[in-house]
Amino acid sequence: MAEIITSLHGIEETLLDPPEGAELLLSKKNARIDALVALAQRAKVSVRDVSEAELTKKTEGREHRGVVLTLPGGRKTRETTLEEFLATFDAERGLVVLLDGVTDPQNYGAILRSADQFAADLVLIPARRSASDTPAVFAASAGAAAWVAHAVVTNLTRALGQLKEKGFWIYGADMNGTPAAQAKLSGRVALVLGSEGKGLSRLVRETCDIVVSIPTRGRLDSLNVSVSAGILMYETRRQQQG
Repeated sequence: MAEIITSLHGIEETLLDPPEGAELLLSKKNARIDALVALAQRAKVSVRDVSEAELTKKTEGREHRGVVLTLPGGRKTRETTLEEFLATFDAERGLVVLLDGVTDPQNYGAILRSADQFAADLVLIPARRSASDTPAVFAASAGAAAWVAHAVVTNLTRALGQLKEKGFWIYGADMNGTPAAQAKLSGRVALVLGSEGKGLSRLVRETCDIVVSIPTRGRLDSLNVSVSAGILMYETRRQQQG
């Protein structure tokens, strides 16, 4: 089934390394769309003018801005497996992000975008009770889903055990943990973030080596999970580089 990308950022990122058979469909012309056309031409991606009605039909009524990218073979992402990652990973420092029940596609997409910016080596999500690769996630990630290595696991606790065997220390995020700046986030680090409402599940929390927090001064209970993920990824890379 053809995959449709309507996000301008998502289209732009995918056109940097498009899969075979991609096609750019246009119903408008402006400077931003002209830039996408130029990218498509450089990548030898087919470009076709269509009517506004045809484009709306193609997107099944989803909002678009006069341009969409179709991927006949499905969206190109860097989906891998934990086993493949562990078999080849040999760096002294590393950053893996695990999401324990993050179901909001906007949050998942934003976390992928931060993972791209802070060069996370892998993002792991569980097969159940989790957001997954969808057009909404791809749009929210601004195309980062095409670049960030990510994998689906059937059992998050087992995955944490596999990471521990490879020398990763497991850091769970919770508002009652040790302030992140005081934790040692300098080696092989696996950050675990819980769901938007319930936080870390009991088994996952018990599997963590250390629970870390982000000190705040506001009046609300906690930070949004995607914001927390970005801050903790930044702090990890700061310590690893320092």
